[in-house]
Formats: sequence, C-alpha cells, structure tokens
Amino acid sequence: MQFVKDRFNYLFGSTRGLTLVAIAVVSLITAIWGTLSGPMVEWGVRDVTVRLLNLDMVQAEREGRIIMLYHTIAMTIVAIEVYFITEILPMKRYEHIVINATITVGYLVAVIFGLLFAYWGQNFIFHGLFLLGQSLIFFAGILLAAALWPWKKQFLLPPDSPYAHTKGGVDLERVAFFAMAVATLLSASFGAVTGSYWGNGHETFLAEDLIRNPFKTYLQKAIIGHLHIMLTLVAVAITLIVGRWLKFKGILHRIAMPLMIIGTIIITFGALSVVWLEWAHTIIYVGSVGVMLAALMFVIYSWDMLIREGTAGIEKPKFWHKIKALLNDPLKFGPGWQMVFMNFTVSGVGLFMAAKLTEIFRVWPHREERITLTGHWHILASLIATIILFYFADLSGLKGKARKWFGWMIIVMSNLAFASATIFSMKRLLVTEAEQQNLVNSVMLLIDIGLATVLILLAIFMLWRLVDLFKAKGYWRIEYRSEIMKSAQAEIEEQERKLQELHKTLREVSK
Repeated sequence: MQFVKDRFNYLFGSTRGLTLVAIAVVSLITAIWGTLSGPMVEWGVRDVTVRLLNLDMVQAEREGRIIMLYHTIAMTIVAIEVYFITEILPMKRYEHIVINATITVGYLVAVIFGLLFAYWGQNFIFHGLFLLGQSLIFFAGILLAAALWPWKKQFLLPPDSPYAHTKGGVDLERVAFFAMAVATLLSASFGAVTGSYWGNGHETFLAEDLIRNPFKTYLQKAIIGHLHIMLTLVAVAITLIVGRWLKFKGILHRIAMPLMIIGTIIITFGALSVVWLEWAHTIIYVGSVGVMLAALMFVIYSWDMLIREGTAGIEKPKFWHKIKALLNDPLKFGPGWQMVFMNFTVSGVGLFMAAKLTEIFRVWPHREERITLTGHWHILASLIATIILFYFADLSGLKGKARKWFGWMIIVMSNLAFASATIFSMKRLLVTEAEQQNLVNSVMLLIDIGLATVLILLAIFMLWRLVDLFKAKGYWRIEYRSEIMKSAQAEIEEQERKLQELHKTLREVSK
C-alpha cells in the first residue's frame, strides 16, 4: 500500500510528477490516434484500431473529431507549460499548489470526456464535462496571471540585477510571462464565445478549408485568429521557460524582454483583430518581428554561454574548440537550434507565402495551398514539442551517452522529418504535377522515418521513466524529496517575510 501511495504522491503531488503524467497522456494520445491517419491507413492499422477500440468514425463528423482531438492535446501541452512556470518562477506556495491542482483536474477531465464524446458517440453529458474541464483550465489561467502579477514588492529586482528590469525594479521577464498569460486568456475567450454559438449560426469547420472563401463570418474569423495566436503564445511560453532554464541574462536579456512583451501584445491584438480589420495580418507581422528578435537574442546568448563554458579551460580556444563546446550538450543546444531551424520550415515559409500569395500560391490547386498551411501549423507545434522534451529530459537527470544519443537523435530525425514536410508542401515550386511522384515518394518516406524515430525515442524515454517508478531508490524519489525540501524552504521564507512585515508594522505603531 505504501508503494502505491508514495508513487501516487509523486505523480500528483509534485511538479515533476504532474509533468510526467501530462507527457504520458500526450504520448498515449499520439500513439493511439496517430494510427488513424497517414501510412497507417494504407497498412490497415487504422482499421485494427477502430475495431479494437470500437471507435465511432462517421465521416460526416470528421472535422469535429479533429477539432476535439487537437484541443485535448493543446490543453495538455498548456498544462505542462504551466507546471514549468509554477516551478521556475517565485510565487506563494498555496498559489503553486492551487494552480497546479486546478489545471490538472481541468485538463484530465477535458481530455477524457472530450475524446469519449468525439470517438465513442456524441453523449452530450461528456461534452458538458469537456466544457467543465476547459472552464477549470481557464480558471487556472486566471489564478496563474494573478500569481504572476509582476508589480508585487517581493518580486522587485535590485538595481544591479543582471536581469532586465525597470528603474523601479520591476522584473521584465516576469512581465513577459504575465503578458503571455493574459493574452492566452483573451484568446481562449475568443474561442469560447465562438463555441457558444455552435449550432446557432456557427458550424464546425477546419480553417484550412476556408482559405479561398472570400466571405467568412465573424465567428469563422474569430476561430482562425484564435488558433493562430494560441499556437504562437505556446511558442512564446516555451521560449521564456527555456530562457529561465539556461539563465538568460545580461544586455541581450535587457533587449529581448521589452521586445517579447511588446511583440506578444501586438501579435495578440493583430490575431484577434482578424475579425474586424482587413489589414490585421500587417499587425501580426509587426508583432512577430518583436517576438522573433527576442528569440534571436536568446539563441545568441545560449550558444555563447555553451561556448564559454565549454572552452573555460582553454587559454586560446580555436574555432573547432568552440564548435565542439557548442555541440557538446544537445539538450541545451537543441532549443536554440530548433528556433533557428524554425525560420526555414515555418517562419520563412509563412512570410514567403504572404509575399507571393496572389502571384504563386493562389494559382496552385486548392489542395496544394491547403497542404502548405496544414504543414505550417503542424511543424511549428512539433518543434515546440521537441523543445519541451529537451527541457524535461534535462530535468529528468538524463546524462552521459544516453543524453547525447537522445538529444541528437531528436534534433536530427525531427529536422529530417520537418525539412521533408516543407519540401512536400512546397513541391509545386520544384516539380510539375505530372513529374512529382518520385519526389513525393522520397520525402514521404523521410517524413515517416523521421517521425517514427522521434516517437520511438519518446517511447523509450517514457519506458525508462516507468521502470524508474518501480525502483525503491529511483530518480523519481530524488525528484520528490528535492521538491519537498524546496517546498519547505519556500514556506520558511514566506513565514520569515511575514515576520519581517509584522516587525516593521509593530515598529511603525510603536513610533
């Protein structure tokens, strides 16, 4: 009994345990529902999954199922990022506990009943519980925003702090986290308002199906803006998280944080104003410049830090010394590299599409433009997932050769898959439809190999963590004890702060 109790307390009573559970949830969803599309259909695996799980796969309901599936994955990823934020940013202990507990119950209820509603018959009790889960996640977001409020006295930084701050000591990194949290709540509200009109002036659709429809309703535009900004804000959040992980500071930090704050606000306004403004995309481009420049500052800092640390024992390091130092730790090199690689497979493609939309892309068949847009969103989401894996693998204490193999295989194979997907989506620039088959066969094979390898690595990593859970002195126990000590220290500091405030009040009263 104690065996089960200890592991339950770790999995649902510690930040690392909660993160592990959430990653396991995403892994299971990806593994099972990934068999319903792609080459799995051609190989007959989809039919096996449908029969084994007794899935209700009515073709007319396909769009609704996809939307529900994406929401369950997205909410779990948001929960993971919230766990990271509550762990790395100082806040009151009860705030930490309440936020984590609320979002955990929220995403689990939303995932379980959302998938039951979508794939096992439309029982609207399940849909109501799905909405309850989403509501809890939204409430957790409000609690997080309140806890992140950067103008509290205890969060002010000293004048000589190496981190970006105002003259009054306000921590600009915390402001960036706060702006991201509030923007996420606003975007979620757009999706919720539109969702409330389902069946009453609004019908289920996939955004990529409406790209050439010149007449879109306000509700359709709201959904398009919602899905764009939500993915962007998830990317902003993980950028800030890994910046905290790698101790991003100094002059580049002081440049990056104002850019990130302003960029987040502008890009959110632009994405949501798609509903009313024809030129909203111009606002989005302006905001994107700020966010991308902030990410560039982080990449420069992190790579310079890795080089300096790796060549600290060499008096006059040569070029190959610096390259070796930079590439020595793939988990810490990976986030910066994926952000750079993103410019070739996501940002660059998006800007090129915007610049040549009428000249090139609208001349193509609708299917080709649809493929490009769908690939654009999926690649960005998958790149974010790999960065989360780098961070969590480091938190999990992955070391030695296993750390290097895991990190480099994730980088190389994910890049192979995403580069191949980009070529596939833009193939009409390279070959005609009559001559495309050899290219299509090659890049599709590379996509399958790359993604399959990444998923196998994730499965091996999760299996390692599962085996570790059954060990009496596994790494899970180290994590759990460390968190208990950290919690105790936080409570002591909180009590000391309250005592200091009480003494200060008593001195003022005595005067």
